[in-house]
Amino acid sequence: MRGEKPVVLALPRGGVPVGFEIAAALDAPLDLVLVRKIGVPWQPELALGAIVDGADPQLVYDHRLAAELDVPADYLEQERARQLAEIERRRKLYFGNRAPVPVRGRTVIAVDDGIATGATVRAALRALRKAGVARLVLAVPVAPQDTIDLLRSEVDEIVCLETPSPFFAIGEHYADFRQTSDDEVIALLQRAASRDDAASPPRNA
Repeated sequence: MRGEKPVVLALPRGGVPVGFEIAAALDAPLDLVLVRKIGVPWQPELALGAIVDGADPQLVYDHRLAAELDVPADYLEQERARQLAEIERRRKLYFGNRAPVPVRGRTVIAVDDGIATGATVRAALRALRKAGVARLVLAVPVAPQDTIDLLRSEVDEIVCLETPSPFFAIGEHYADFRQTSDDEVIALLQRAASRDDAASPPRNA
């Protein structure tokens, strides 16, 4: 994919170490797609949906699950506002004043460390489509096959190394699945940016 000059967009925080390696292998810029999961009120780890930042923030949620669990509509609106505030905090923390890498008309590789239900990734992919990317690729190390099948309609290509069955948790497929810290994300983004700067020709060349 080097010839397509792709942009690698990682889902923070866990997707950043994976995205960093892909970007390095492809000599591609590394950036982030900021997305936050919205969990069920009494079971936060169970994804009800997700929100992605941007001029038109994308809220994607499971209508069927919300109805089955009788999740109040005002909870979704409260969580939307709360998670957008967290996204804004992270954008300032991770990027400072640095402008995002332009994605319109380009090949974009969206990367995460793994997928379970796919709600968070689906929100990110739909937001990228609205941003006008030319080609959208999803790359993950591990995910259940049924989730991969559901996501195929959202992208032009999927690269997934393992689709174990039964699938219980992403962490089972890592020797070290400690949470990636904000400091690690910032350090990897800085290393990637320094690499890009070193590879760029001088402005007066």
